[in-house]
Amino acid sequence: MVAVTHNDAELRRRAWDAAAGVVDPEIPVLTIADLGVLRDVAVSGGQVEVAITPTYSGCPAMNMIALEIELALERAGIGRPKIRTVLSPAWTTDWMSQDGRRKLREYGIAPPQASRSRRALFGEQRVACPQCGSGDTEVLSEFGSTSCKALWRCRSCREPFDYFKCH
Repeated sequence: MVAVTHNDAELRRRAWDAAAGVVDPEIPVLTIADLGVLRDVAVSGGQVEVAITPTYSGCPAMNMIALEIELALERAGIGRPKIRTVLSPAWTTDWMSQDGRRKLREYGIAPPQASRSRRALFGEQRVACPQCGSGDTEVLSEFGSTSCKALWRCRSCREPFDYFKCH
């Protein structure tokens, strides 16, 4: 086991804070920490390595997220960081923070439901409308504005909205 020095611990904290502030390019109200995409920041011999997990394999935003992390770390005075993509365990919407779910709702996107729900087992979903809060909603298309969202409509207020799909 490698001993962690005070300097490494401080560098890790600075690196985490810088990386955690990077926003998702597809949903700019969420940071990668809100999403649970930021998995770990490690420091070894002054070298910073950031581990990220895509929301789904082939997510086109991951290259931009990696670049934005590098830039954020450089701006924080942390040079030559390494960004590593971790695929296992696979990302799940359960990793999304409560603050992130709140931000989605306020932005007009229905946040994902807990994947442990019994309704998920039977393909029944009740998604609350982010505009009026009604549970009387319907899916219009499993394909939304991005691959991680589906298009829904509220039967009460008649407004369409995106739903962040469960993974």
